Amino acid sequence: MAATRKIALDAFGGDHCPFVEVEAAVLAARAGQEVILVGDRARLVPQLALLGISRYDGEDGITVHHASETITMEDTPSKVVRSKPDASMLVCFDLVRRGQAAAVVSAGNSGAMLACGLFRFGRLKGIDRPAIVSSFPRPKGGPCVLIDMGANVECKPINLVQFAVMGAIFSSTAHGKKPRVGVLSNGSEEGKGTDLTRAVHRLLSAHPSPAFSFHGYVEGKDFFKDTVDVIVTDGFTGNVALKVMEGTASGIVGFLRAAVMQTARTKLGGLILRPAFRALGEQLDPDSYGGAPLLGVDGVAIICHGGAGPKALAGGIRIAADYAARDLTPALRAAIGDHRELFAAAKREESPA
Repeated sequence: MAATRKIALDAFGGDHCPFVEVEAAVLAARAGQEVILVGDRARLVPQLALLGISRYDGEDGITVHHASETITMEDTPSKVVRSKPDASMLVCFDLVRRGQAAAVVSAGNSGAMLACGLFRFGRLKGIDRPAIVSSFPRPKGGPCVLIDMGANVECKPINLVQFAVMGAIFSSTAHGKKPRVGVLSNGSEEGKGTDLTRAVHRLLSAHPSPAFSFHGYVEGKDFFKDTVDVIVTDGFTGNVALKVMEGTASGIVGFLRAAVMQTARTKLGGLILRPAFRALGEQLDPDSYGGAPLLGVDGVAIICHGGAGPKALAGGIRIAADYAARDLTPALRAAIGDHRELFAAAKREESPA
């Protein structure tokens, strides 16, 4: 792939497309990032004009690349690659594959993103299944990484072992330190969990890694503690956990707001603490953290929430450019080679019933 800084943004992926995507592209371009806005040119150009962009040939940091089709949430992911060859999401992947963009960002159908990644980028050699990774804030210890958060509902030991390695490489690339890895379970004792988690615990305990230190099990109560830097689980559990965290964060803000408004005294206290509350709200705002990388495919692809606003999508563009510049994919490829013995041992484990 040719070296380029441009990021391909699927302009027709999100719930409020293309308005949100166009605004996000403009925000990113004004911050110095080159963006290829992919979708129906006839709809994109007027939206750009409303935001003061009169050139869409790269001069203002934005290039419009026409794509005549879109992928909806109702489309079957396994069929869209063949049935909609000119879909905006798929064209984004093609641009990266041809070296015209460095990474893909989309707020569209996550299953279709996975299918496009597999069919256009291909799996990294040695990885059985790609996974979606996300970071969330903690009071101490910096962000924590959760993998998988939705790509794989049913997993075998080899999958979670590979998630541990990929999550560790992502964490060290994104946050700059050798991470501690834990497996999500219903207790900290070795005998806890399921056949799957016990097998993964045995494997990671028996095969020390140069890329991370294995902590053992972690529980739901450990998410916001400085216990581990990477939490490994299957996609079903990870997706539920992430949404519970997002809902809890929203609930806390609501409880605080209600408590502050109860009396004149609490209202005065709320005024004094307003800067702290504002900072807390910004920390807990999902839009502050951009998107979630799809790891295990041979390229950088960032999945944003369907309802993401311009700020979140612009953040997704920013982190896509960052991970491409930091050579995240080559780092993952090297780690796969360093963990061949671990992966071979995991494949010898029987799949849980």
